[in-house]
Amino acid sequence: MGKHLAELDKVIETSELVAAVQSLKGRKAAGKPVSDALRKELEANRVWAADWGKVRVADGFNPHHAFDVKLFGECYLGKFEAGEIDAGDGVKLSRGVYNSVLTDAIVDDNALVYNVGILSNYYVGPGAVIVNTKSVTATPDTAFGNGVEISIAIETGGREVLSYADMTIPVAAKVSMSRDNKELLAEYAEFVGKYVEAVKSPKGIIAEGARVANTGKVSNTFVGPYAIIDNANKVSNSTLLSNKDEKTEVLDGAWVNKSILQWGCEAASMAIVQESVCTEHSHVERHGKVTQSILGPNTGVAEGEVTASLCGPFVGFHHQSLLIAALWPEGKGNVGYGANVGSNHTAKAPDQEIWPGEGTFFGLGVNIKFPSDFTKAPYSIIATGVTALPQRVQFPFSLILTPDHWHDNVSPAYNEIIPAWVLSDNIFSVKRNEGKYIKRNKAKRTKFEFEVFRPDIVDQMKSARDRLAAVRDDRIVAAKEVKDIYTDKDIKGIGKNFMKEEARLRAIKAYTFYMQYYGLCGLKKQVEKVLAEKSPAAIGSILVDTTKDPRWEHERAILTQEFPGKSVAELLKLLIEQQEKIAKDVQSSKEKDDSRGLRIIPDYPHAHAPASSDGFVKETWGVTAKLKSEVEALLEKLSK
Repeated sequence: MGKHLAELDKVIETSELVAAVQSLKGRKAAGKPVSDALRKELEANRVWAADWGKVRVADGFNPHHAFDVKLFGECYLGKFEAGEIDAGDGVKLSRGVYNSVLTDAIVDDNALVYNVGILSNYYVGPGAVIVNTKSVTATPDTAFGNGVEISIAIETGGREVLSYADMTIPVAAKVSMSRDNKELLAEYAEFVGKYVEAVKSPKGIIAEGARVANTGKVSNTFVGPYAIIDNANKVSNSTLLSNKDEKTEVLDGAWVNKSILQWGCEAASMAIVQESVCTEHSHVERHGKVTQSILGPNTGVAEGEVTASLCGPFVGFHHQSLLIAALWPEGKGNVGYGANVGSNHTAKAPDQEIWPGEGTFFGLGVNIKFPSDFTKAPYSIIATGVTALPQRVQFPFSLILTPDHWHDNVSPAYNEIIPAWVLSDNIFSVKRNEGKYIKRNKAKRTKFEFEVFRPDIVDQMKSARDRLAAVRDDRIVAAKEVKDIYTDKDIKGIGKNFMKEEARLRAIKAYTFYMQYYGLCGLKKQVEKVLAEKSPAAIGSILVDTTKDPRWEHERAILTQEFPGKSVAELLKLLIEQQEKIAKDVQSSKEKDDSRGLRIIPDYPHAHAPASSDGFVKETWGVTAKLKSEVEALLEKLSK
């Protein structure tokens, strides 16, 4: 396979889950039969077996590490060394098997099974712990919740994705967005089928160092190395990938069923995870509910509900709110308190969807009607209380807000859009998010594009600017008429909103500034690269010579379009000016909070650090000073 999904070619051979299952399948009968003398010692410790002939023990097995145990079927007890093992919450207990019922179970060396109502058809790895748990059971050929069909974006079906433990957001996105590619879909189905066959296990697995404690029921679940299930309600038909440094945890009333939790994930405080995949270092907590969904790395759902959604990395979801039928692989957004991003039912069937796009911020109490597409409006904000009609918006960094008054010939259901507002008035949030995601990233297997101003987004900015600039005041036939108010009939991409003329002019200016800034930053890097390899004389043709570097070629095209006739030295000086303006704008956008707060809260300055002391503002000025110093050094080299 691999014609359409080459990234899946080596998944099965590198999968930790597959390796664990294959190791168990290849395990030969270990230990030795129980001798008559050992049986008498065990019976004296109230260890009873339905058939002692089916019980085996490790060489060096010490009967003092088994007490008050009932054994049914084929059971194996490992070697338990003297000393205690951490059973959680500071409790230390002796290794071994105590006060429990085992059926067809394998308890490996130095594990602890204590006060377990029933441990049936499970392998318990070295140093693993199961304590105070009612039921740990597995049926033969369990697939640990792999191969579950997840109805992404359309609850009634149409973009469904089959789950597997090593799933990534790019693969899920490609499968859900390639419905016209029957070969790809067949290839994916074939892969998942092989994966499921590879992970079908004769027993459940609680791997080395894992801990299951104070839990009601665990069934048909792979509990990876050093994973923790503690005080959970139920964990069933699921896979918990984990390791010593990235412990996956299911805690405090959580309920997990037919789901995958990858490395470093957490389901806690009454969370519900049903028929879903949580990729590495995502979490669900505080009554959060995730059903029929896939969460990207570092995404968190607390208190709210996510259903039938592919929710990419770094999405914040920290209050009571709703996200349904979203295809959001880009992530990096926020769903505010009371947001209702879930109007997918048109009185016929829940068959509508939303594509939120990268960095979209859904404000408090918004109501977003489906279908909607904001993929060409990255890093836009839908302000508090907005009710948005079904639409497609194609202006990056926009603000959509409730109008302050209605306008003639504009539907009262329309909102106001201010393209590029986030760039012109809230650049603090853009620059801060770049650094925030880098600092908060815990994922080790996923590569992220943290840079906001990159070729694909710059191209969207250019397209937006060109559409806005197509309106001219010269009244030539090819030009559109300048108006006070514009709708999508006048300028494509506005959606079900209207735009004021003053907003159009400001947006052109903001898009232009940050397109130029992107190109100038690229110029600085290219000059540094050329000077490291050649003499300063080579800089003279840097803006005209073609290279094999696609990123620089894209930046160079922007520069030659925006700055015809400008020299490299002139452009580098302009970069300093632009960087200093950005630093001032970052501080200014934060100072707006200080000014507003002071007008409203009497002691605001005593409880809030001023913008000048804000950590990110200071960091921005530090970056600015560093860039200025570096550019001045380059200019000095060029002047020689």
